[in-house]
Amino acid sequence: MKRRYFNFASITFVSTIAIACTKTAGDRTAIASSGTSETTPTPVAASPPTGPATTPAMAQAAKVLRSGTFVDGEHPTKGTARIVQKGDERILELDRAFQTSTGPDLVVILHKSPDVIGSTVPPAYPIKKGDYVFIATLKSYSGAQSYVIPASINSEDFASAAIWCRKFNATFGAATLQRSSS
Repeated sequence: MKRRYFNFASITFVSTIAIACTKTAGDRTAIASSGTSETTPTPVAASPPTGPATTPAMAQAAKVLRSGTFVDGEHPTKGTARIVQKGDERILELDRAFQTSTGPDLVVILHKSPDVIGSTVPPAYPIKKGDYVFIATLKSYSGAQSYVIPASINSEDFASAAIWCRKFNATFGAATLQRSSS
């Protein structure tokens, strides 16, 4: 008797799994949110393909104002930083090759010196208050990312972009921003 019950339970379980696996993603969402398996599929109307959403700032081509390659400071840092003009906004962009080490309280700054690493002392490469301006907290330790430079900051007053650890006053890496030839 136990063996028959086990076989029946096993067949029921396998059948339930097989049925659940054939449900559409929408049905699974409905099942998960309602707690019941009695769902009716919602018909989806066909729509013409559309391109990515654009804003007026995105529609305008970006003009590269300055760019530079990161050099190592406290930690290995690589990739390119560039300041671009998109409409009325100036944006600091880090390219997809950007990479730095993990660390606490990492931020993106603009620095007055064209040689942040050479003008500081190893191993931490500390910077002085008044020599830099805070742009934003670092979004990711690697990959492409962008930061809007506030309109109140004149980016022409700063010669480098840097990744800086506020907690330990350690510059992870910096890029001298050269004027674009275009």
